[in-house]
Amino acid sequence: MTKKIGVLALQGAVTEHLQALNKLGVTATAVKLPGDLDGLDGLIIPGGESTAIGRLIREQQLEEPLRQFYASGKAIFGTCAGLILCSTDSSHAPAELRLGFIDIEVERNGFGRQVDSFEVRLPFEGIAEPVEAVFIRAPYIRSVGNGVRVRASIDGKIVAAENDQILVTAFHPELTDDLSAFEYFLKKVR
Repeated sequence: MTKKIGVLALQGAVTEHLQALNKLGVTATAVKLPGDLDGLDGLIIPGGESTAIGRLIREQQLEEPLRQFYASGKAIFGTCAGLILCSTDSSHAPAELRLGFIDIEVERNGFGRQVDSFEVRLPFEGIAEPVEAVFIRAPYIRSVGNGVRVRASIDGKIVAAENDQILVTAFHPELTDDLSAFEYFLKKVR
């Protein structure tokens, strides 16, 4: 049976995520309202601007439905701003929305400003070949809590981690033709 994965479609690189999932033969759908979560096997919270996405989650009354989706045990993949939103803590904006899906402490814009963006072939534990990773005003993970496994780091900064149902990356897997991070996530989807 084909997996059905939603992409939170409030802001950010939504179309690129949908296209990547479609290339993998997955049924991909945009999530804008609480009812859009019904029937999904997994969810991607894409990059964009975490403050704006958090505000839109609240405006669209998605916060509680997202928490229920998580509580149901379904897989969630947070990329860049999605990593920040999935975290339990952020060093810069404690009042901003944090969904608390994975026990990590995050440094927003940890690699600098837009002009400091870069692309790298990144060794990723659990994926055979290095992953093409695009970092744009990317966060990094300062520390991980119990049950969180580090999957990739650059210069001592954690840029990918997971627990049993959540995968987060500081990079944008949707901005390259390398689909291996999506394939890795899909293994979490039951």
